[in-house]
Amino acid sequence: MASRADNLASNLSLANFGKATELKQRIWFTVGALVVFRFLSFVPLPGVNPLVLETLYDQTRGGILDLFNTFSGGSLQRMSLIALGVMPYITSSIVVQLAAALHPSLMALKKEGEAGRKKLNQYTRYGAVLLCAIQGWFLATGLEAYGASSGLQAVINPGLLFKITAVINLIGGTMFLLWLGEQITSRGIGNGVSLIIMAGIIAQFPTFAANLFEGGRTGSVSMFVIVAIIAVIVGLVIFICFVERAQRRLLIQYPKRASAKGMMQADRSHLPLKLNTAGVIPPIFASSLLVLPLTITQFAGNSLNTDSMFYSVVQTLNQYLGRGQPLHMALYALGIIFFCFFYTSVVFNPEETAENLKKNGGFIPGIRPGKNTEKYLDYVLDRITVIGALYLTLVCVTPEFLVNETGIQLFLGGTSLLIVVNVTVDTISQIQSHLLAHQYGDLIKKAKLKGRLR
Repeated sequence: MASRADNLASNLSLANFGKATELKQRIWFTVGALVVFRFLSFVPLPGVNPLVLETLYDQTRGGILDLFNTFSGGSLQRMSLIALGVMPYITSSIVVQLAAALHPSLMALKKEGEAGRKKLNQYTRYGAVLLCAIQGWFLATGLEAYGASSGLQAVINPGLLFKITAVINLIGGTMFLLWLGEQITSRGIGNGVSLIIMAGIIAQFPTFAANLFEGGRTGSVSMFVIVAIIAVIVGLVIFICFVERAQRRLLIQYPKRASAKGMMQADRSHLPLKLNTAGVIPPIFASSLLVLPLTITQFAGNSLNTDSMFYSVVQTLNQYLGRGQPLHMALYALGIIFFCFFYTSVVFNPEETAENLKKNGGFIPGIRPGKNTEKYLDYVLDRITVIGALYLTLVCVTPEFLVNETGIQLFLGGTSLLIVVNVTVDTISQIQSHLLAHQYGDLIKKAKLKGRLR
């Protein structure tokens, strides 16, 4: 029999949306914050000549800067105040999570509850500031080196003062984005940092769509290719929605306990295990490690003698590791599979889960508590991770294969597509939760009113 919550959730409609005043205010606040983010992406970094930045980006296309530029909504290409985006914070967060799972003192801090979570979040911010300073310094140095090697003056007045100014501005831009994300999380709807990343990715859709249909109009892109691209994107979105909501639910049995009516009753629960436990971390790690050598060789190749042997080695690496090449796609797939197993083993600890179940008196039917439960959880998790790794590999490699076959640069790669769909589903779920809470409030008011009339 369906519960009252299930009935309310099934009856949610847009008619109730107009009555939810607080929800509308949260949505408008979120939209306004994202508009501020988009405005900031067009504010240039002081001391940089924007006329030569497009040339710099074209020469490093396909490298790690291309990945960061996607997540920053084109801010890195324009070298704006928020050129680094929130990627330093994401990287620092991943490092802190890995350290909390491996280091004993940080592991103990993680178990302290809210106080420990705040402390780890503080460490994450310190790490984000440090990464911003390092990346900002190298970015400023790279801009100066680019101007010196190619004859184009990317920096108006190169020197130590420019580097310090650029680092300070880039740190301030990233910290402001983190503050803006916190405001969205507390006063808006959805996760603020995730929405900022998604907004940066989606912002490139109009340009991509305009170029695609313009190519169809001029005849440079066939109508079959356009239909195939749209069909693949829609199919991947549906597939991602299906798999991300899929769970392997393990039945948990608790001993019989006395109920309110004096009867002995056994409690049952479920331990949900997502098919994709690792999320979008494996594609980010795999793509970052794979394009890092390519980016280094691209920058190094500009300053090498074309007749040297090292230059030929650099050119060979760029050729075989280039986007769409068979070696690139094979290493990309292997990297996703490896990091999928690695990160799953970090975020989910079967030993800790089995110990918690044993302390609370819970057990899996047919499995003895303790070591046997740990082995069974590890057994199930390994098989789920195989499915999740194959799913991530398929989603991330398919756009790469499509780009290689059609020659059209998609604005949505596999990683971007995963982020957009996951953030959208999470935001819609939060909107449904607010509408459900609003309907419950109306029911409570009506019940009180009927009680007074009686």
